[in-house]
Amino acid sequence: MAAVAPVRQLLPPVLPAAAPPWPGRRLRMLLHATWITALAVVAELRVGRFGFHPSDQGFVLAQSWRILHGEIPHADIVSARPLASALLHTVDFLVPGPLFVVSGVLSMLELTLATVALAALVTRRPVLTWGPGFTALVAGAALVNLNGFPMMAWHTIDGIALTACGAWALDAGLRSGRAWPRRLGLFLFGVAGFVKQGFLAGIVLAAVWLLLHPASRAGALRTWRWWWRTVADLLVLGAFPLAYVAVVWLADGYESMYAQVATGVPAYGERLVAFWVDEFFFTPHGVPLPHTPVSLIFLFAGLAGLLIVVRLVKRWPMVDRALVLAGTAAVTAAVWQGLFGSEPRWADVLWWSAAAALVVATISRRRVPPAALLVVALGYMISLSWGVDTPSLLAGSLGLTAVLCLVEGMPPVPSPGRRLTALAGVVVFVAAGAAVVQRHDRAPYLDLPRAALTEDLGTVNPEMRGVMTNPATHRYVSQLNSCLRQFPASKVAVLPDNAFAYPVFSLRNPYPLEWPLPLELVGDGPLRMIMRTEELNREGDYLVLFQTVKPETLAAGGNVPRWVSPDAPIFDHADLENDIRAILTGRPITCGSFVGKWAPAR
Repeated sequence: MAAVAPVRQLLPPVLPAAAPPWPGRRLRMLLHATWITALAVVAELRVGRFGFHPSDQGFVLAQSWRILHGEIPHADIVSARPLASALLHTVDFLVPGPLFVVSGVLSMLELTLATVALAALVTRRPVLTWGPGFTALVAGAALVNLNGFPMMAWHTIDGIALTACGAWALDAGLRSGRAWPRRLGLFLFGVAGFVKQGFLAGIVLAAVWLLLHPASRAGALRTWRWWWRTVADLLVLGAFPLAYVAVVWLADGYESMYAQVATGVPAYGERLVAFWVDEFFFTPHGVPLPHTPVSLIFLFAGLAGLLIVVRLVKRWPMVDRALVLAGTAAVTAAVWQGLFGSEPRWADVLWWSAAAALVVATISRRRVPPAALLVVALGYMISLSWGVDTPSLLAGSLGLTAVLCLVEGMPPVPSPGRRLTALAGVVVFVAAGAAVVQRHDRAPYLDLPRAALTEDLGTVNPEMRGVMTNPATHRYVSQLNSCLRQFPASKVAVLPDNAFAYPVFSLRNPYPLEWPLPLELVGDGPLRMIMRTEELNREGDYLVLFQTVKPETLAAGGNVPRWVSPDAPIFDHADLENDIRAILTGRPITCGSFVGKWAPAR
């Protein structure tokens, strides 16, 4: 009987020397494509379509809607970040089906592909050699990556998928010597850097990976062929950024782009790096004690330190195995906290665990494993965010990487057999699926628990068919639909938190921004909003609606009035909406819980 580690049994077998026959290869490709697609579809149907909030759900799609109508990023659209995600999600409009359901499926597909890519990189094994146990384990990690996040088009998900798949293709191309996967990977890295500033570091990582890889160093500085290949590769890496900037420049929007992208409030990931500063509590006697997440990090760090000592002295194999088992239990505890305990900083524990395990693997292998380093770096890039400054969208991959890094160098143990390891992988997948379903049912994104989501938004608009929400939000969206029918206009804005309305109701927003949050009002954004308001007074044929219901009220299923007076106070993030309301000279109107100004076509 072969002697291998039990956790390693979940890893795919070593690739045989001879290539498998083509029918077998094609069948395995079909099986992997099937489970990846099925997981995305089932996840959307079971959890993604339950819960809706009219704020950020639809934000990226609204920007894609603008681009489909020929608007140029930054020249016509104010954005605090580059708009590569808006370009990518124009695809969502081309896939048959309700827009919001299709978009949710594609987003989960991105997240699953990223999980597969990172697992293939960390294990250094081709996907087609994976057995059922490890495949199920990776599928479970993909569900943990989703955890409680809404299934929607979002720039962070795009950055994760582009970086992970770019690294996967780049690594495959470098190891095989083939140009097309290498350059595909470099191109994807370039696109990833322009979905959000936090992923710009990926472009630097790709260049370093390319130049320092042994395959790239062969013939370095010696032959014209090496110079030509390297220059061509770097041009591919910069192709999308250069093309993006060139288009904006030709549209005379470069100065606006710089003002918008470079002058926003920066994010440094400080909560991830030192979150335990805020995670202590004091006993009645004034003694500071760490909260559970910090305790888990200290525990994992201690286990990693002991494991390093054991590996350096190359003795005590039983202690080595026990420490790996304890580290795996610590990772499991962190995942349990996040999925069942709703601990907000649980992914930080997994990030620090992966970082500590990376040190263990480096010492065990006598070199830094680049794939594990990429996972840790990607987790930090994800945390460079205003809203969700924690790498929760990579939690499953961080936990899996931490365990795999601990296993690296562990003394072998008797194999439990393929059937048992397959069963273990399936158990992990089922447990992860049940936990994620329970998490979404208990607390959908900014909505009530699933039992209270009794209304189908498809009754309002077919693009939202199948999306379930609470009666208050349904009434709110229905009122908006009635307003649009009652007061027709060619230029329509719904301020401030209703980005979803533009692609769903096929509206043309006259303003350069869909969601005027204070942090999104960058560069010349506020001035352009006011100037556009004055232009609307001269042009006419507009409808500008203002919401009187707070977003928190909708999330809690609170009261949405059937009627308000035309002078009712409106919800305003930064007093900009009140200024716009005062400047507009159209007829004051009221419609359900909305008020507005309407100037019909002359």
